Amino acid sequence: MTTVGFIGLGHMGGPMARNLRAAGHEVRAFDLAPGARDAARAAGITVVGSAAEAATGAQVVLTMLPAGHDVIAVYRGTGATPGALAAASPGTLFVDSSTIAVAEAHEAHALAVAAGHRFLDAPVSGGVVGAERGTLAFMVGGEADDVARATPLLEAMGSRVVHCGGPGLGQAAKVCNNMILGVTKIAVAEAFVLGERLGLSHQTLFDVASNATAQCWALTANCPVPGPVPTSPANRDYEPGFAGALMAKDLGLAEQAIDLVGVEARMGRLAREMYRQYAEGEGAHRDFSGIIRTIRDAGTQEGKR
Repeated sequence: MTTVGFIGLGHMGGPMARNLRAAGHEVRAFDLAPGARDAARAAGITVVGSAAEAATGAQVVLTMLPAGHDVIAVYRGTGATPGALAAASPGTLFVDSSTIAVAEAHEAHALAVAAGHRFLDAPVSGGVVGAERGTLAFMVGGEADDVARATPLLEAMGSRVVHCGGPGLGQAAKVCNNMILGVTKIAVAEAFVLGERLGLSHQTLFDVASNATAQCWALTANCPVPGPVPTSPANRDYEPGFAGALMAKDLGLAEQAIDLVGVEARMGRLAREMYRQYAEGEGAHRDFSGIIRTIRDAGTQEGKR
């Protein structure tokens, strides 16, 4: 049994904390939102009064927070509020599973090491469903010994743990993966709109593409039109899944990384812009596959010119 300080009990963090407790670990958790704290208590998780209190006495401190600045604030503390790094015992392993910028992961690593601790960046893939089912994939950056130490905990929350290299490379893998996903989702959506205009049924195009060279997750698991894949969000009015606002955020992080290392990445930048616009409207709270509506509407307006 490991004593885990868990900070961030939202749509992802809440189920992850519950899975850790179900695996027999002691979980001391904190979240700013009263509703999240109440849900954790109802699941039998020990809820404490601050992030620093969650870190006190923990062997591993896991964060699952909305943005990089939240992670840094939890680590450092704000104003008179002590930070988790100062509260933790020397040599505590900090594991951040938030999706943040590569540069922010390096900053979090530097802060943890300067405070006498260990650090892993371990963002996830699999969404809320994966968090609830305990089938997340973890992309981990950090020292091999620390990865080995964290693996039993990660395996309680996920089905796959990949050590991607040194500090920051877990986040690097995540932004590359989600850039591919964003670009392929747009390509799949554009192809279905083109097929509609050419007279192809959705099922026919799916049957062809899903068994040919266009086969991909964005088609076979998250098909952007209702019918061919009964479990896809398209059958539920694009109820997320993985919301458009989150894809816009992740592609923004990818764009930061693109700028950091000077890659051209025209498709990645275009996907970032398209999802930024999608997330400015109702797409923020719809599944990212709902961008097909934006593509369909844009084509209709273009055709009228």
